[in-house]
Amino acid sequence: STQSTWEMQAQEKKLIADMKKSAKQNQMDSVKVMARDLVRTRGYITKFYRMSAEMQAVGLRLQTMKATQTMTKAMAGVTKAMMSMNAKMNLPAMQRIMMEFEKQNELMVSKEELMSDAIDDVMDGEGNEDVETDAIVAQVLDELKLDFNSQINTPGDAIAAPAEPAEEEDLQARLDRLKKT
Repeated sequence: STQSTWEMQAQEKKLIADMKKSAKQNQMDSVKVMARDLVRTRGYITKFYRMSAEMQAVGLRLQTMKATQTMTKAMAGVTKAMMSMNAKMNLPAMQRIMMEFEKQNELMVSKEELMSDAIDDVMDGEGNEDVETDAIVAQVLDELKLDFNSQINTPGDAIAAPAEPAEEEDLQARLDRLKKT
């Protein structure tokens, strides 16, 4: 590790210092031996750096392999789920269900239209009641010598002008007589 590298570099510096000291003392055989040690130490440092770089590369490859394995396991799980869904999916049965749904939906729409037509027919009958009611009111007003159209406002007709006070009193008297009978 890094500590080993520092130790080797410290040893290299110590060897250089010792070589200088021995050279000053004229001990050349010692200097040659220490020089061989220095060459070996430098070789070890270089090999150590190379080995450290290769270990990092191996570590990265292991991480990549682990990520690939995790991804492969996930893909296997998804594939099993897809196979299970495909096995459970019965296309002919689904088509029959869809066709039956469409048939029932059309039947419901037809029934809804029939019911709507029936309701419209009933409501049109009520319209006839309105016509009869208007005819009876017109007959009563005719008997009282009043114009039906001027007394009853129907949608789209003009609003009747307000009656004169004398006419209003006359109409009120007639209404009171009708209530008594």
